Amino acid sequence: MAIGDIIVGIDIGTSKVSTFVGEVNNFNQIEIICSTSSKCSAIQKGRIVDEEELSMAIAKTITEVEEISNLQINSAYTTIPGKYITIVQNSIVKEAKDKLSGISIKDVASAIIQVRDIEIPDDKVLIDIVPDKFILEDGKAVEDPVGKFSNSFTLTAQIILAEKEYIRQLTSIFKKAGVEIDGVVPISLAERNLVLDTNELTDNVMVLDIGAGNTEIGIFNGSTFVYTNTISLGGDNITSDISYVLNISNEEAEKLKRQYGLALKSFIDNDNNIVLNTCRNVDSKNTTIKSSELIEIIEARIEEIFTLVNKDIISNGIKNNINNVILTGEGITNINKSDMAGKIILNIPVKISTGRLVSTVKSTYRVGYALVRYIAARPYAKTVSSSISVKTEKNLLKTVMEKVKDFFYS
Repeated sequence: MAIGDIIVGIDIGTSKVSTFVGEVNNFNQIEIICSTSSKCSAIQKGRIVDEEELSMAIAKTITEVEEISNLQINSAYTTIPGKYITIVQNSIVKEAKDKLSGISIKDVASAIIQVRDIEIPDDKVLIDIVPDKFILEDGKAVEDPVGKFSNSFTLTAQIILAEKEYIRQLTSIFKKAGVEIDGVVPISLAERNLVLDTNELTDNVMVLDIGAGNTEIGIFNGSTFVYTNTISLGGDNITSDISYVLNISNEEAEKLKRQYGLALKSFIDNDNNIVLNTCRNVDSKNTTIKSSELIEIIEARIEEIFTLVNKDIISNGIKNNINNVILTGEGITNINKSDMAGKIILNIPVKISTGRLVSTVKSTYRVGYALVRYIAARPYAKTVSSSISVKTEKNLLKTVMEKVKDFFYS
């Protein structure tokens, strides 16, 4: 981490845009400067359907951040759904330039530049390089090869490609909002170090982030980023199902989901009566249902989400390597026994995330916070700070921390 760097992270979700600003303090930790969010429905089924609305939502959060922090935000990092991502595994062998002095930072930086040298399809663009493993000439794997005495080392890395058209669209939207893009990071990759505990970081795990409208799949074999994708279903679909089936308002449906949220009807203790206050049936006075009827609706949609995830990982031939599934996301964690439902359908152990940093910030800003932490921890990057100007009362000081990005370590 670079002490003093200020990093701006913008998470674009299906129901809101969240902006998080953090600074790397003297203890190499992220110190929260401010965070804000704005409701936004510009993304549907994982696609941007209203560029103007999204641009306005981004601009709104930036304006609020600037008012709170007395900073002028000129650039930010942002997230990208897994459906737009392709991961390419690559490795190279690098000779140490000065074998008597050990492997240098320049040797490592040069290796990272070289490992990105792959054939990129015309419809893709490189957005990130994730250095994964360093293996010395004697076969020993090390986290950091700098200073180690070895004639050569092997670097394995993940080359992250994104759909060029989506990046073009995103760049245009940010430009309209008056902000440049520092870098784009897959949601699952940003979240990994936040939602996994120490043991899970070295295990073969699938992270499932079930949000409002999307379910993000991220699969890691230890530190290796293997696969990511997006299922266009989430917690809002459960709410819509309740509203449609019971013929009640969306607001009451959301309230009932949170109050009686249970993923499996078999775990009902008491099948209580529920009075529907906004039922639009012809004879709607004192309309009541059993709680089992409500939970049956919830169970059906949760079953569909896990079934689609199961089909996806089977069709891609990666299910057999998954030892554990970690659940996170506002769309699922308030529904009891959702982990049990997942275990039944996936036939893999499933648990709600217990990562020690999950409760560090409010769930609204969790992905934005994870994004900032991911960027701050980038190894061997010269600088990761967003472009920030400090506002003075007379607004005379325009640029204090405008640093050149070296996102690809070049």
